[in-house]
Amino acid sequence: MALNEEQLAAIEAQRAQCVGTRRATVPALEALLYTAVPVLDHGFVRAIDYMGDDAAVVQAARVSYGRGTRRVSEDGGLIRYLMRHRHTTPFEMCEIKFHVKLPIFVARQWIRHRSANVNEYSARYSILDREFYLPAAEHLAAQSASNRQGRGDVLQGVEAAEVLDLLRTDATRNYDHYVAMLNEGVDGAAVDPNRQGLARELARMNLTLNTYTQWYWKTDLHNLLHFLSLRADAHAQYEIRAYAEVMLAMVRAWVPMTCAAFEDYRMGAVTFSAGMLAAVRRMLAGEPVMQKDSGLSQREWAEMMAALGRAA
Repeated sequence: MALNEEQLAAIEAQRAQCVGTRRATVPALEALLYTAVPVLDHGFVRAIDYMGDDAAVVQAARVSYGRGTRRVSEDGGLIRYLMRHRHTTPFEMCEIKFHVKLPIFVARQWIRHRSANVNEYSARYSILDREFYLPAAEHLAAQSASNRQGRGDVLQGVEAAEVLDLLRTDATRNYDHYVAMLNEGVDGAAVDPNRQGLARELARMNLTLNTYTQWYWKTDLHNLLHFLSLRADAHAQYEIRAYAEVMLAMVRAWVPMTCAAFEDYRMGAVTFSAGMLAAVRRMLAGEPVMQKDSGLSQREWAEMMAALGRAA
């Protein structure tokens, strides 16, 4: 991740600000505010604003006027109850805003989560930087033979080098053509005064999907946890998971009791269908149960057995 001197100065100026307030603040998250945490090769995540804390979740659940006299352990117990029984509204009382720099193909996957407010850097008005995502060697993998959405074995040797060279060459060439079509210098003047440049909104369509973009992404805690349950999962695509893991660490700092409950009841939990539960009950009763007489498909049976730590 490369931030220029102007960007670094702006971040330091933001971090130097300190304003008195009567609203709830969280020291652990305050310490992280505005800091750009590196992700991938040129990306980052910054938490730049938030509202609420664990106490706000509890307050909303009790519809009370203040923190009251209840012990922290009771607050933690209530949050765990809410999480365990999938009560969502109290978690919607907290919000957070991130500034994210990410490759366009990751952004297009991310935007599928339609429960946030998003404002993206506009290549209609500004010129995108010459920055592309190039995977590290350990993330150059072949298509999975068993999962249409997943990766298989890591590419090795000459094959890996050729793929990386193609990615770099294509991104560089297309960006060079993008700049040539714009015909626009740093000062906005034409590089070649004898011809007109193509409109920015048209020239951008030539860029590769590993070009970096940026956006502000604001969401409430409930929808953020849903995003993290999918994108910080081991089955998620590596590139978006890298961002989700950074954001999960920020959530731990912001709402530690809520995050602990989330990691117990969502991230570290599994869900059984009615058919799966019936099969498990038969097993616990001592009945030999096989996939063919379980009423489960082969995939569902394999998922259940994996969750139980047993061979399918």
